[in-house]
Amino acid sequence: MMILDGGMGQELVARAGGATDMWSLQALFDAPEMVRDVHDEFFAAGAEVATTNTYMTLPDRLDPKGLGAQLEPLTHAACRLAVAARDAHGSGLVAGSIGPLGFSYQPDKCPPAAEAAEVYARMARLHQPYVDVHLLETMSSVDQARGGLMGVGVTGKPVWVAMSVDDTDGTKLRSGEPLVDVLPLLQEYKPQGVFINCSLPEAVTQGLGLLSDYDGEVGAYANGFAGIHSDFTTIHATADVLEKRTDLGPAAYLKFAKQWAAIGATIVGGCCEVGPAHIAALTAHFKGA
Repeated sequence: MMILDGGMGQELVARAGGATDMWSLQALFDAPEMVRDVHDEFFAAGAEVATTNTYMTLPDRLDPKGLGAQLEPLTHAACRLAVAARDAHGSGLVAGSIGPLGFSYQPDKCPPAAEAAEVYARMARLHQPYVDVHLLETMSSVDQARGGLMGVGVTGKPVWVAMSVDDTDGTKLRSGEPLVDVLPLLQEYKPQGVFINCSLPEAVTQGLGLLSDYDGEVGAYANGFAGIHSDFTTIHATADVLEKRTDLGPAAYLKFAKQWAAIGATIVGGCCEVGPAHIAALTAHFKGA
């Protein structure tokens, strides 16, 4: 079992004392040392992967604010922080996070695959000197995943793709499409790993079995939100409208991870609201340390 890290964005929000519409990206402007601290704490908890704080470093997040020129330096800075943390730890992988264009959980706002692929390819090239694997996160429709896979393939590095499923029915993507509709796409592009991410752990458990026969790594990393609020639908929405669950401490989260392992997961970790203590619990169980 490989242990991923947990959710960078909400850890940064908690430490900063509040959310902005820039979410995890804000820390790269205000407190990059905080990003490094979070990476270090996840490694100390047993994580074997540092996920770069680049989920939000996308043109459609920066351009509307007149910050497009900051895309490349911010991306390089975030990648260097993850690499430095990995190197200080002495082992592990660096996964280059690339979030969904449009907005999280809103695949209808993403450009069509061919157009989106150009942006994803640009991001992959920026990550290429630093990362061991490209990680497409929170892909919420088949077409959104297609655009990501088309784009990041330009570097030749391994690719992981993480699909986000409906919180009330984990057999469906957030687009409403059946999760199994992504299987032909996976067979076409053959990413090294496929995950379910940033959904309720109950929904992850529902959907994971539909991917368990994939000929590659299969994994899961759920979020700790109570659900996705109806107001969280635009690119400038802030994460403080999303309520944190009170029943998903490290022990409770581990119970779900055990279910995922029994279904066939070979990589587990955490997404939003899953912190170092949760990762430590996964490490203690799966690694005996």
